[in-house]
Amino acid sequence: MLAWQVERPGPIPTRPLRRVDRPVPEPAPGELQIRVTASAVCRTDLHLVEGDLPPRRPHTSPGHEVVGVVTATGPGVTGWRPGQRAGVAWLRGTCGTCRYCARGAENLCPQSTYTGWDTDGGYAEFCTVPADFAYELPEGYPDPELAPLLCAGIIGFRALRLADLPAGGRLGVYGFGASAHLATQVALAEGATVHVLTRSAAGRDLALRLGVASAGGAEAGPPEPLDAAILFAPAGGLVPAALAALDRGGTLAIAGIHLSDVPPLTYREHLFYERTLRSVTANTRRDGRDFLSFAGRHRLRVAVTEYPLAEADRALADLAADRVTGAAVLVPG
Repeated sequence: MLAWQVERPGPIPTRPLRRVDRPVPEPAPGELQIRVTASAVCRTDLHLVEGDLPPRRPHTSPGHEVVGVVTATGPGVTGWRPGQRAGVAWLRGTCGTCRYCARGAENLCPQSTYTGWDTDGGYAEFCTVPADFAYELPEGYPDPELAPLLCAGIIGFRALRLADLPAGGRLGVYGFGASAHLATQVALAEGATVHVLTRSAAGRDLALRLGVASAGGAEAGPPEPLDAAILFAPAGGLVPAALAALDRGGTLAIAGIHLSDVPPLTYREHLFYERTLRSVTANTRRDGRDFLSFAGRHRLRVAVTEYPLAEADRALADLAADRVTGAAVLVPG
């Protein structure tokens, strides 16, 4: 089968991603074999390929927003059968017994494993997934539009919940890529006023078409104080500005797995009046199920740019250069 692997992490111009031919992976006990029909390109993939996220194993195939069809089941699998459509997301496994798992915080499990980092992911024609971590998918979406829901959508949904946005509140969204444009639609559907702050002209245009109250550059700040904000851009330099834009009692949630260094903060300007700064670490399966259920009830507009699987390196290069509006999605064949 056609697959891509991280040959040697480094800047995209050094061509760290290599196209290879691999055997089709067989499902282990408790696993599903998936024929990939769409795999979204996440900024986390870019961090892995470029080395910002240290590889956990050599020659891994990235990709953790995978839609496909079950083609085989391993021993012990129940509830899934060949021919079903299934989703594969970032969280691949947890111990199930530690204090974090016991309290429902499996995203913090020290033994958690991840698709496209600990094991091969969706930059291939086939992949595998533990049946307990596969998702049933909502109807009404073509496969390329479903793929970004499985990470960009889920993590944006979790970030929105952790931002503690009050009902009818004012939300600031910093950066406007795949995750942000989905979380924004959730917030709008729930009655929030949303202000988007991004350097991307195409992102600002998309945000306005989705119905946000304003869209401008981060340097100008929002037109009113914010009850909550989410930082999607991996730019630590935006943290002070986002905190300063919060109203009293506001929360800033940082959604990315990688963030450049944060400049010094001052207590009175950035944190006083009970402002909160918090990170977002992966997601739980409950987050995934809750978000996909929401997407089934509310038809989201998913902005995608499709690339043939054979051009995964070009898709990553376009993402690195901010040439993608919405989500890039790899389509085999």
